[in-house]
Amino acid sequence: MDLKEAKQRGWEELDVIIVTGDAYVDHPGFGTAIIGRVLEDAGYRVGIIAQPKWDSVEDFKRLGKPRLFFAVSGGNTDSMVSNYTPSQRLRHEDAYSPGNKPGMRPNRATIVYSNRLREAYPDVPLVIGGIEASLRRFAQYDYWSDKVRQSILADTPADLLVYGMGELQILRIAERLDKGVPVKDITDIDGTVWKLEVKIWKEKKEEMLRNNIEIPSYTEVLNDKVLYSKAFKLTFDEQDPVRGRGIVQAHPKTVIIQNKPMRPLNEKELDHVYELPYTRSAHPSYKEPIPALDMARSSITTHRGCFGSCSFCAIVLHQGRTISSRSIGSILREAEGLKKIKGFKGVINGLGGPSANMYGMKCEKWEKKGTCTDKLCIHPQVCPSLDTSHKKLIELMRRLREIPGISKVFVGYGVRYDLALLDEKYMEELCAHHVSGQLKVAPEHYCNAVTDAMKKPRREVFEKFEQKYKEINRKVGKDQYLVAFLMSGHPGCTLNSMIETAEYIRDTGRYTEQVQDFTPTPMTAATCMFHTGIDPFTGKNIYVATSRKDKMIQRAFLRYKDPQNQMLVYEGLKRADRLDLVGNSWNCLIRRPPRGKER
Repeated sequence: MDLKEAKQRGWEELDVIIVTGDAYVDHPGFGTAIIGRVLEDAGYRVGIIAQPKWDSVEDFKRLGKPRLFFAVSGGNTDSMVSNYTPSQRLRHEDAYSPGNKPGMRPNRATIVYSNRLREAYPDVPLVIGGIEASLRRFAQYDYWSDKVRQSILADTPADLLVYGMGELQILRIAERLDKGVPVKDITDIDGTVWKLEVKIWKEKKEEMLRNNIEIPSYTEVLNDKVLYSKAFKLTFDEQDPVRGRGIVQAHPKTVIIQNKPMRPLNEKELDHVYELPYTRSAHPSYKEPIPALDMARSSITTHRGCFGSCSFCAIVLHQGRTISSRSIGSILREAEGLKKIKGFKGVINGLGGPSANMYGMKCEKWEKKGTCTDKLCIHPQVCPSLDTSHKKLIELMRRLREIPGISKVFVGYGVRYDLALLDEKYMEELCAHHVSGQLKVAPEHYCNAVTDAMKKPRREVFEKFEQKYKEINRKVGKDQYLVAFLMSGHPGCTLNSMIETAEYIRDTGRYTEQVQDFTPTPMTAATCMFHTGIDPFTGKNIYVATSRKDKMIQRAFLRYKDPQNQMLVYEGLKRADRLDLVGNSWNCLIRRPPRGKER
């Protein structure tokens, strides 16, 4: 992180310098650490500039000029999500900063960092990546400015954009640059996005569209919500490394070309990446702890990808719909390594990936044909072609428990309960050994019309899981709870949907504090719906609560017992002509407000 450290290694210059919006944590749960270690493993000298001051170029010069390129990431999360709450208020904490301090990264960090780097070193190749760049690679609706923004590659002076997980792409870029290939000629690497001058595009358009598809331009999606929805659907359909094609989107001053997705790492490659020599600690220069590290220090990633395709989630468009799993041996070796960490008490507090129990699952079609274009893997029901066996995961969990010095292995969150229901042995194993008092699951809503829009399991599936969870806990002699996470304001969710859900909560005793308001984040299907009012998969109109007041009222129904929410709930019930739910009888949600305050 400074030239003194470089000289201690005998380095006179660095090959690659990574600039990140997070504090530097050398842990495989942090993207910057993985990319840095992968490059180092390949023989490159890597430096990290973490959370630079962005009011001048000075902080961006602290490591000098890299021999090959600068790599820029906004951090483990989109910088706007890091800086703002769903109600667009500034956050008071940032778990990826020392001491939980907010304000350590700028809004739209990737753009700001890229501009400063180009100002400091105009001739050095510039590559952007990470979740912020990956999910803003096309023209996209931006919730915080309430407008459609250009591709982030058009908004920055960067030469290339890496989307997806990035290890293979970054190595191929480094290799090409190391061989002296000009960055402008690096246009054929899968999993990357590049740009072309409009004049050249017009000359080469016919030739390029033989292997690529063109989606509506930035100008078209800016002015036409139907075309915006169409562009999203076309993009979504091509996000597969086997059958996917390149995608072209014209912008006023440049043309954005996305190459088809990079293949996922195979088991051997994934094992290697996660067994690189991470210290699992923050850089020693920090005087305050990094809260995100405290949460992740003794967790283990078992796999990547998710075939859930939830509308509000962008994992499908970043990690992909197919599952890439590590070997059991590799995970066991990582667990053995945890025992060497100072302060480790024998507890692995997180085991899984984007979902906890998709480890080892696969479909026979994925390898040769890719994912299906005409249906989703588990919505509205689980596809019979999908291998949903938990056998390999059960073996993994048992072998982890057998390691001397590992006392507990907890899976407290991220379980897909629709999949868990298909394997009673897995549920017994989970309840008997891997839940620490409570299991967190995410039904997200109790109104079926809303869960259908979310591409989540219907209410009756959750009820069946809850019943089975109770039965198995009784069977194994455990007294453990189920914590449900709920969401308001999702596209498709009406005021009547929230009233139905509140009544269901009242009748079933499922009141929970774990609630959130839907936040439209880049490149999700739900964000497309929020902006356009159109379901991109059906082409039909869908209701969206867009005003802040409407969203506040919806959220209030999930916590209708909170006195601070009483007037919002009352207003919602009055709008819906449901004042029968106001009063002192058993079925009322709230008491009648004091006279004079009903309005």
